[in-house]
Amino acid sequence: MINLIRAELRKYTSTRLSWSMPLAMAVLGGIFAALQGLFLVVIGEIPTQDGSVIRPAENFSDLMLARMVYSGGIQIGYLLALVLGILAMSGEFRHKTITSALLAAPRRGQLISAKVAALVLVVLLNALAFISGSLLGGGAMLAVGDAALLPEPGLLLGTLVRMALVLVLWGLIGFGLGVLIPNQVVALFVGVGITLLVEPLLGYGLTFVEQIKDAAKFFPSQASMSTLDLFAGVDQDTAQQLGSADPLTWWVAALTLLAYATVMTLLGWFVTTRRDVG
Repeated sequence: MINLIRAELRKYTSTRLSWSMPLAMAVLGGIFAALQGLFLVVIGEIPTQDGSVIRPAENFSDLMLARMVYSGGIQIGYLLALVLGILAMSGEFRHKTITSALLAAPRRGQLISAKVAALVLVVLLNALAFISGSLLGGGAMLAVGDAALLPEPGLLLGTLVRMALVLVLWGLIGFGLGVLIPNQVVALFVGVGITLLVEPLLGYGLTFVEQIKDAAKFFPSQASMSTLDLFAGVDQDTAQQLGSADPLTWWVAALTLLAYATVMTLLGWFVTTRRDVG
């Protein structure tokens, strides 16, 4: 099993993805965190849904401000993690290496387990790059706005750890999708399309249906944001103005996201152990 994990990690380190993806994670994390910091701290005004303006420096604690700035690029972060997960399996089908991989590891369950373990390590590495970039970019804007860089370090660290958890779980979701849709281009198109377009539109549409409007809180993207618990301590009126009224508690949201990742990973395992790749 250890040898299989090493082999999977060697596949990753032998491609340009091993340096280009962490670099993209760091750069994009820094850019989006800096933009978030620019609007929240330097400009210091947030337009709300009802047309009013919230001034973060006056309404938010130092901790909440830092959380919001450093997590400014989390959407692009979990989108890239999803892509990593898709490539981890669909690449085998695209490059016709799945047959040789199964010949080297005829017990398909072991191969899938090794791929999942290697993917978790790879996404964690990329998550560290993403968080490092976010700290640099967001920290620069916090410094310009004369705001605290590391308020309540223990609680802020908890948010950063949950950011890494969100990225890992999205990577596993992508892994399952890459198995279910062997065509890499189609899998990427479907994964990115659902995440960026279908899910937000569907979630918005559900808000107009009273009986099921709360279902949107359990969608992966909204569960991801709730996991970070960015608006902890904010009064209900302010949270509603920011479009985050009555979110899931962070641990329920994390379990919801874990459920998506578990289902997709198990589907990937089930399909791979029964698919004819001859």
